[in-house]
Amino acid sequence: MSNHVEQFVESVRLRNANEPEFIQAVHEVVESVMPVLEKNPRLRHAKILDRIVEPERVIMFRVPWMDDDGEIHVNRGYRVEFNSAIGPYKGGLRFHPSVNLSILKFLGFEQIFKNALTTLPMGGGKGGSDFDAKGRSDNEIMRFCQSYMSELFRHIGPDTDVPAGDIGVGGREIGFLFGQYKRLRNEFTGVFTGKGIGWGGSLMRPEATGFGVVYFANEILKTKGMSLAGKRVSISGFGNVAWGATTKATELGAKVVTLSGPDGYIYDPDGIRGEKIDYMLELRLSNQDIVKPYADKYGVEFFAGKRPWEVPVDVALPCATQNELNGEDAKHLVNNKVIAVVEGANMPSTPEAIEHFKSNRILFSPGKASNAGGVAVSGLEMTQNSMRLGWTAEEVDQKLHMIMTNIHETCVTYGKASDGYVDYVKGANIGGFLKVANAMMAQGLV
Repeated sequence: MSNHVEQFVESVRLRNANEPEFIQAVHEVVESVMPVLEKNPRLRHAKILDRIVEPERVIMFRVPWMDDDGEIHVNRGYRVEFNSAIGPYKGGLRFHPSVNLSILKFLGFEQIFKNALTTLPMGGGKGGSDFDAKGRSDNEIMRFCQSYMSELFRHIGPDTDVPAGDIGVGGREIGFLFGQYKRLRNEFTGVFTGKGIGWGGSLMRPEATGFGVVYFANEILKTKGMSLAGKRVSISGFGNVAWGATTKATELGAKVVTLSGPDGYIYDPDGIRGEKIDYMLELRLSNQDIVKPYADKYGVEFFAGKRPWEVPVDVALPCATQNELNGEDAKHLVNNKVIAVVEGANMPSTPEAIEHFKSNRILFSPGKASNAGGVAVSGLEMTQNSMRLGWTAEEVDQKLHMIMTNIHETCVTYGKASDGYVDYVKGANIGGFLKVANAMMAQGLV
């Protein structure tokens, strides 16, 4: 079996040179689903795996824009429309200097299975640009967004491709992008999610991913007869996901003791709650991208250039970015007797870290399962837009909780071993893959 996996991944690697993040994402999925394919000759004959690792469409374009001093800049814009077997392409836009085709293909590929797990009718896609908003004025960001949308508008629509926000694309950017789309198409449709509440957005969207991560973590702990109440929690990042996770974890009785940024991490033994959670939002809005001001404001320890995984905790929630938690970090967590590691970001754990967690029987959940709350509420926003109505925060939260519980049940169904250990990576990959594969089979060779 391992030979078949390696042969397939090598064939993908040869066709996608210099795309390490994409190859990493493919390898993880193929490792889980190859046994399913071996038992299903129909899927093998239809070359479902070969087809599913190829995007249906990749759009790449230049984005020229002018700064406040009249200087012209040119960035690259992308949209990877990966798979539409179960619904319109759905996935965020990321504006960050690190954006390249490999990262967007990895994110779009993950999105296929994540969206499938929600049971909502959404395909997988991702997009963005290598634009850096740091130090830019609102007018500069508006001009960039308008230029980006002046090309992208041709390729998206409420029944075709529905983007959302991601790193570097928040409410401000969504507003500029949506405004330009409306201007060019002369129509007001649910083509974006993450919109403002006053113009088609859904309540609960900003905190949805973080809330979903915590709901999923609680379900994981229930399998061991535990809950988050009284648990010490380590969180990385300090953006929307970390903010939502900190808020909900605290509400459920946990004590969140870390946050992190590119500059290092803070350790707050008293727990991050109350006005400290509000201050997280202030930090994010300041565009400084650092967490040291939290340590200065509240008199807690700051560890420059380090990650929070050395702190002894019961539950770890990596909520920052891809490959932020490596093998050495995993050893720290295991040695400190962590009970569960639940991903809040997209692929934040390296393969070495995941292997260490699984070999030590740590409860570990991949982002495609545990961080699906964000796109789930995006799907609920699409539904509200189609129905021309809005639900209360309580209604959205209730639906989100139910979706995360159902995703957990799917992972257990496909990932539970004979000894009772649940391989959530395997469960999420197989559950998502089968839904998409069956839809592709039903629609013929397209």
